[in-house]
Amino acid sequence: MRLGTWMGLLATVSVFLTAAGAAEAARCSSSGANFESWKKSFSAEAKQNGVKPKAIAALMNTSYSTATIRADRSQKSFKLSLSAFMAKRGAPAIVSRGRALKRSNAALFASLERRYGVPPGPLLAIWGMETGFGNVTGNQNTLSAVATLAYDCRRTEYFTEQLYAALALIDRGTLSASARGAMHGEVGHTQFLPKNVRLYGADGDGDGRVNLNSKADALASTANFLKGHGWVRGAGYQPGQTNFSAIQGWNAATVYQKAIAIMGKQIDGQ
Repeated sequence: MRLGTWMGLLATVSVFLTAAGAAEAARCSSSGANFESWKKSFSAEAKQNGVKPKAIAALMNTSYSTATIRADRSQKSFKLSLSAFMAKRGAPAIVSRGRALKRSNAALFASLERRYGVPPGPLLAIWGMETGFGNVTGNQNTLSAVATLAYDCRRTEYFTEQLYAALALIDRGTLSASARGAMHGEVGHTQFLPKNVRLYGADGDGDGRVNLNSKADALASTANFLKGHGWVRGAGYQPGQTNFSAIQGWNAATVYQKAIAIMGKQIDGQ
């Protein structure tokens, strides 16, 4: 191949890479400028992959969420020290309320421990940390949040999986297209992402369906999640102990993991 031809080819590749870089930058600008065209493309792909019309229609009705992107870019509390993090999260109040809920829901927690091997403490610590025991579950449209993050460039692959899971849940009626939750698409009392609802969602109140806005279902699902991440009945769950690795599966932040273990131990009275 002649030098001139090579130079022309390199120039073409350079232009292509520059254009691709510009397109990626535009996609990451938090403006959502191409969100509507992306939805059409994704919906066509999803239809080919077996997603049914009900879920496709729900996806096409989503909106780009600037609030979700803003929240995604400003998660600063996980950089705090453990003591500062626990103070910010109100650990003493969670422990106090957790102990009271353990007593008033003794039959439920006993049933969950028999079924999954998980004691009340870590479940109550997670419940308190995630939503203040169901008091603050979020008001962001779940499907719009997940679709926004699948479109965004920061964690595209991860949230594409979550989006497919959400669409499957809508198809089978587990998730409503109008469902609301936290900024990243988490739903219910313990803030499950859609993929975890599919993998670990459990019926805790015996009504034959999984509803993470039911405390019994949410706690059963959380116990099932921990069991699915290697929880061993009767083993300890503090850092360095067998079950701490299951808690690590719940949240990637070290301070969050340790806070769950510490508060759980205090709630369980160990």
